[in-house]
Amino acid sequence: MDLGLTDRVYLVTGGSRGLGHATAAALVAEGARVVITGRTEETVAASATELGAAGIACDNADPATPGRLLAEARERYGRVDGLLVSVGGPPAGSVTAATDEQWRDAFESVFLGAVRLAREVAAELGAGGSIAFVLSSSVRVPIGALGISNGLRPGLAMVAKSMANELGPRGVRVNGLLPGRVATDRMTYLDERSTPEQRAASLAAIPLGRYGDPAEFGRVAAFVLSPAASYLTGAMIPVDGGVLPGL
Repeated sequence: MDLGLTDRVYLVTGGSRGLGHATAAALVAEGARVVITGRTEETVAASATELGAAGIACDNADPATPGRLLAEARERYGRVDGLLVSVGGPPAGSVTAATDEQWRDAFESVFLGAVRLAREVAAELGAGGSIAFVLSSSVRVPIGALGISNGLRPGLAMVAKSMANELGPRGVRVNGLLPGRVATDRMTYLDERSTPEQRAASLAAIPLGRYGDPAEFGRVAAFVLSPAASYLTGAMIPVDGGVLPGL
C-alpha cells in the first residue's frame, strides 16, 4: 500500500527516542520529511542524522516550541502537513502520593504542552492535514502506580476528540494512539519499579504474549497520520497487543 507520504512534512515531538523516534523512522521510510524534537542537543542531533531529518532541542512545555517547530519546517521544507505529539510519561506513583509540584510539572508538559502544540500547528494545516496524540491504554483503563498519567491522559484524549470535531470541516484529522507495553526506555523504567511477579502478571495479560516493538507502533502511527487514513478521525486506537479488555 502506498501511504501517500512522499515529500509530505511532519513534526514529531519526542522524536529522538522511543515511540516518537519509531514513528519518525516509519514516516521517513515512506518518503516523508520530518522535523523531530528532543530534550538535548546531543540526542536530537544523533537521531536527526540517523533519520536524515531536521532536529531541534526543545521542551513540549515551552510556549515557544510550536513556533520554533513551524519555522523550522517552513525554512527547510516550505510546508507542514501534520504533527505527532509524543512526550515522556510523568513519574510513577500513586495519586495519593503525588505532590502538587509533580502534578503541575506533568500538566505543563503532558497536557498543556500537547494542547498548545496541536492548537498552533492546526492553525497552519490545510485540508489533508493530520494530528496524532501518543496517549496510553490508561485512557480506557487505569494502570497501577501511574496515578498522574491516569489522571491526564483521558482528558487529553477528549481534547483530541473535540479537536477532531472542530477541525473536521476544514479537512484536518485528529486521532489518538493508545500504546500498551512497548519495549521503550519508559517501559524499562516502569519494569524496574515492579517485582518479578508483577512483571510476569503484566506479560501474561497481553494476548499476544509479548511486549511490542517500537517499530510496530511507528508503522501504525505513520498510517494514521498519512493520506491513506483519510477517513479516520476522532478515533482512539489501541496499539497494545490486545491487552485492553473492552471494545
